[in-house]
Amino acid sequence: MNANDRVSTPDLRTVRMALMLACRAPSLHNTQPWRWVFDGTRLHLFSDTDRLLRSADPLGRQLVISCGAVLDHARIAFVSKGWFADVTRLPDPDLPGHLATLKFRPWPSALNTTAARVRAIRRRRTDRLPMLAPPGWFDVLDTLRELASPHHVAVDEIADSNRSRLAAATEHATALRRYDMPYQNELRWWTGHLNFQGVPDTALVSEDEAAKVDVGRRFPSAPYSVRRAELEDRSRLVVLSTLGDTPSHWLHTGEALSEVLLESTARGLATCPLTHITELVTSRLVIAEVIPHRDRPQVVIRIGTAPEDAGPTPTPRRSLDEVLEVRAH
Repeated sequence: MNANDRVSTPDLRTVRMALMLACRAPSLHNTQPWRWVFDGTRLHLFSDTDRLLRSADPLGRQLVISCGAVLDHARIAFVSKGWFADVTRLPDPDLPGHLATLKFRPWPSALNTTAARVRAIRRRRTDRLPMLAPPGWFDVLDTLRELASPHHVAVDEIADSNRSRLAAATEHATALRRYDMPYQNELRWWTGHLNFQGVPDTALVSEDEAAKVDVGRRFPSAPYSVRRAELEDRSRLVVLSTLGDTPSHWLHTGEALSEVLLESTARGLATCPLTHITELVTSRLVIAEVIPHRDRPQVVIRIGTAPEDAGPTPTPRRSLDEVLEVRAH
């Protein structure tokens, strides 16, 4: 590495600090299916196919979406440390698992929104309980659309008149999966464990709590509880969709998902990304019929307001040494 490279490259301590923050990104069943390689000059993002959910996600679509979310989180984290990352997506067609390369340049004046976004990274949780309606919703929705637009990802709200169709599609998907033993075994493997990187028992909901949310993935039930018993779910449903269905579209979807979740969190809203309803062709078709663009639905998100309660606890994360490899020149 020459002197110019050192000036235009964050040191290893900065890289580690930024990635510890970035790896708070959401992922399917909290699998955290990413791997980073720092070569002393550039940072490379790879998918970790050892964490591919072969029953729920055989094509790796949700895996790549998860990696897109961590990529956007990383970009924000580096800006907060004084570095702008120019991203080259899918840099090597012969290495499909090489999802992005980040090349850095100093960024002495962090964006005004960076501090709020960094706080949002630390605060964001997946909230599977009923929610109140989000205030100022139309302003929120306009902002979310603006944030997703650079990624060529559409953000559309599911109208209340069509919500029952999504609820029916959710029930249909759940019924189809009920006796799919590979899927059920995979789901149980990644949920309800202590000190494990999947969805911990503290993040699960009871049967009574799940019954109050009409559009949601059905996980193994937590012990009996009735948190927010007085609430009927008034969350809004939005869909992230793309014109195509390729790894590039999936990666951009993940980046847009990150933007949507962090903006919502920064505004004090609760969120719950849902991908189960886009795992099956039949339910994807239902969603496509109720959005104006008839694009490829990728992710459904519940957005609302959580009451002043303790809320979900942070989910565990892999150690940084497990996901970061340093190959210094």
